[in-house]
Amino acid sequence: MAELSNPQESSDGVEHALRQVCELIESAVSMRRDTPASSSPLVPATDGPAVRGAVSQLLARARHSVNLVLPGTYERARPLAPLLDQVADVAASGVTVRLLCTPQVLVPLGLLGPARRGTLGYEVRVTDADLPGTAIADGRISFGRSGPGGGHRYVTFNTDPASVRALDLMFAGLWSSATPVLDHVRLAERMRTEPVRRVLGRLREGHTDDVAAKQIRVSLRTYRRHVAAIMRDVGANSRFQAGVRAVELGLLADLD
Repeated sequence: MAELSNPQESSDGVEHALRQVCELIESAVSMRRDTPASSSPLVPATDGPAVRGAVSQLLARARHSVNLVLPGTYERARPLAPLLDQVADVAASGVTVRLLCTPQVLVPLGLLGPARRGTLGYEVRVTDADLPGTAIADGRISFGRSGPGGGHRYVTFNTDPASVRALDLMFAGLWSSATPVLDHVRLAERMRTEPVRRVLGRLREGHTDDVAAKQIRVSLRTYRRHVAAIMRDVGANSRFQAGVRAVELGLLADLD
């Protein structure tokens, strides 16, 4: 009988593969940049207005699909916040939009409220993988990082069919392993109940089941039932990893 794959191992594998594809794309773009025919200027990754303008151009060109990966921290994702209205407009025009982000940017970018109300107009999924910001339109053009020597100091457009297709396929893999935003919210709400928080605290501290059950004053059987449910929900294969994963996924953060 075939073994079932662990969700976290699958996510880690896809994340690693996507990073490899990014490296290959950077190499391809670097070679194109050194040729006279190259017409895609490099933009400093720290130049928020320039990056925002380039992504806006890509959104305006999309006719069928847009796949977006937001940078994993609010500081890096903040320059793209003004584009979210345009993203919604693109989705309203009939373009399929999929946005992938980390839990850390859901609230500060204002994504969570509209997602809960069902007014975003496009699909959002949550991952704990801190990936570089990337935009892909129609599987034909992408905008993302590039830099001499792998410094990742620049971003640029890429129209090389093979590398854009590879990036699009890796996005699809990561998307399939990510959590729909409303499922993430429901899971976070379960994790925020007092009994579960107490169990998570003991998991992070590495206590044995016997000791932990006594500390929170529940039976060993009840404690182990909580642990099994938490491990299943966060895709962990050890008790300690379950506590770490809950933090990584932002499941204990304030979602209000």
